[in-house]
Amino acid sequence: MHLSENEGIERKTFVVSGGLGCVGSALCLELLRRGAHQVRVLDLRTISPWSTHLLNNGVHLIPGDVSCKQDVQKALRGADCVFHLASYGMSGKEMLQYGHIDEVNVNGTCHVLDSCVELGIKRLVYVSTCNVIFGGKEIVNGNESLPYFPLDDHVDPYSRSKCVAEQLVLKSNGRPFKKKNGHLYTCAIRPAAIYGPGEERHLPRIVNLAKLGLLSFKIGEERVKIDWVYIDNLVLALILASMGLLDDIPQREGRPIAAGQPYFISDGFPVNSFEFLCPLLQSLEYDMPKMSLTVPHALILGKIFWVGVTHYFSILKAKAELGYVPMVSPREGMAATISYWQERKKRSLDGPTIYPWLFSIIGMTALFVAAYGPDFGPVSLIRGFHLFFFRSLWVLRMVFVVSTAFHIGEAIYAWRLAKKVDPSNLRGWFWQTLALGIFSLRFLLKRAKKSKNI
Repeated sequence: MHLSENEGIERKTFVVSGGLGCVGSALCLELLRRGAHQVRVLDLRTISPWSTHLLNNGVHLIPGDVSCKQDVQKALRGADCVFHLASYGMSGKEMLQYGHIDEVNVNGTCHVLDSCVELGIKRLVYVSTCNVIFGGKEIVNGNESLPYFPLDDHVDPYSRSKCVAEQLVLKSNGRPFKKKNGHLYTCAIRPAAIYGPGEERHLPRIVNLAKLGLLSFKIGEERVKIDWVYIDNLVLALILASMGLLDDIPQREGRPIAAGQPYFISDGFPVNSFEFLCPLLQSLEYDMPKMSLTVPHALILGKIFWVGVTHYFSILKAKAELGYVPMVSPREGMAATISYWQERKKRSLDGPTIYPWLFSIIGMTALFVAAYGPDFGPVSLIRGFHLFFFRSLWVLRMVFVVSTAFHIGEAIYAWRLAKKVDPSNLRGWFWQTLALGIFSLRFLLKRAKKSKNI
């Protein structure tokens, strides 16, 4: 498919559901750059890290819930194309809300489909997931001919709901409009694991675990590979997919090439996840996991097979039919991601892993209990253990008083130093240093040294 870069975009109105996320916001800005008449965002949130930037660039923010049909119709009225990105339950505590996951991902998608048919909107691009195909068994260079993973075998409600929703979207291709001549054309984009500046799902969780020292194990063997996709590459694929749904292309009138089709989208370079993330974590001075855990053992700890089992997919269909060629290489994408996270780290409160936290909090609490607690039950055991080292209750109490004085003194020093070095996190440095003492202060001193060198 060879079209101009603005084909089907100039002077058109677009709606992006879930558009306040990193992918949605990047998509909105790219549509405007290519000459869209109007871009609307339908999102349950009213504020996000990108909302101000979107408003300043002319994007219309419409608060609403895709599970409410009235909200959907209000946002879609008068649109030429819809990008349906909104979803729920991918990770965290959201995964436990089974009913709400189906309400948003399945019923919400039905509302979008029905509204497109009722309002005469020709193009709908649905953002799906490769988990509609993958369910824990190895897939090497898979393609779009693979069957859907059985619904009853999905281990998480999110993947199951996305599988149902994608099938509804693709089966709705060709549905006639209710109030005028024409048909709805649909396609589905199956992105790999997304990365890039501002990505909200994968990288924040991984970086936070590494910061706390809880990224303890590599899952699976080193030969295990998966796909990743940089945000800008995914945005390009979404725009190309919308062009692939145009029904007025010469020699393809009424037969859009992407109509009813799914497409796998990635950077085209499958890689071991831990090898891929190593430059990022090292640039942030966090430790990579040193021990390995086999998949059967790791499954006891939770749902991790997305990194523990090889599964990557060919992008040849997207290249042949949509003209998709990743414009950002993994090296360039990771470099931009590293720059973003390094800047983010500079602006945030830094600190030690969870182990100094446990040592300081439990240690000071035990010292206080041993020095001043009433002599009964476990207090006697704790006091006896401490007296083995300090010999007398008076010495024990003096150790606690001196330790507390040191923590207070270090916290006051941290407050004064943070005023010069990191005033936006002033209170954080004070309270963290009060709790951890030198374990926290050394990070502030390190930041002060770097600031001085700059």
